[in-house]
Amino acid sequence: MIEVKNLSFYYRRQRPLFTSLNLEMKSGRIVGLLGRNGAGKTTLLQLMAGLLAPKGGEIRVDGRRPFDRLPGFLTDVYMVPEEFSFPHVTIEVYTKAFSPFYPRFDRQKLDAILAEFQLKADEQLNKLSHGQRKKFLIAFALASNCRLMILDEPTNGLDIPSKSQFRKILVSSVSDEQLVIISTHQVKDVDTIIDTVTVVDEGRLIFNEATDEITSHFYFERIDSLDGEENILYQEAGIGGYRVMRPADGVRESHIDLELLFNAIISNALNQKQG
Repeated sequence: MIEVKNLSFYYRRQRPLFTSLNLEMKSGRIVGLLGRNGAGKTTLLQLMAGLLAPKGGEIRVDGRRPFDRLPGFLTDVYMVPEEFSFPHVTIEVYTKAFSPFYPRFDRQKLDAILAEFQLKADEQLNKLSHGQRKKFLIAFALASNCRLMILDEPTNGLDIPSKSQFRKILVSSVSDEQLVIISTHQVKDVDTIIDTVTVVDEGRLIFNEATDEITSHFYFERIDSLDGEENILYQEAGIGGYRVMRPADGVRESHIDLELLFNAIISNALNQKQG
């Protein structure tokens, strides 16, 4: 669905964020886009959404160039930014004004998600808390049924119960025809719902694997001590022991510790141990 070829981009008077980035993303996936601060994650999302134009190379979303901002593209892409603002209107007025821009908008789905989030249609958006406004924006995005949904730090501002609701609602709302890209620093909020891990660093794609491939190659666990332990690819000390990554043994399977995996990738520990 998304093809990025030899992408370059920079802001004036700053070093290039991307110089020759290549990346493909297919429909039917929930992708976790990870990277250090300043790696260009939000910029890459804005390029995909057509809010910025590449300086070189190209991006195609279903064959369209995002920055052309053709109507057929704009009605099929929804981005939930980290920072946002709303007009001084109710949820109902906002929905009636903006839902017609999205041909597959599902009002019943919106109402069901609003009920799950305990939001009412007659509430004034500007009087809601930041977390409540974020929940409405997520609900509207999911109800739009756009084929490409981009979520930049979607769990920022949500309390613990709302994060759990977000995960449940997202997984149950997305179809195989859609691609969802989630960029976040709160990796523990999304490690159970993403099915592809994509990491960018210093303008390059350094990791891009489906979660089932990751669990077939690596095993994650907690141990009390490193004494006598072998085949550890990466470890981090914690309260009462260590979190470790090992090569998978083909017998046991574990849940991905996304934070540990990310730190191992960024530190180049996996290449050093496997190379």
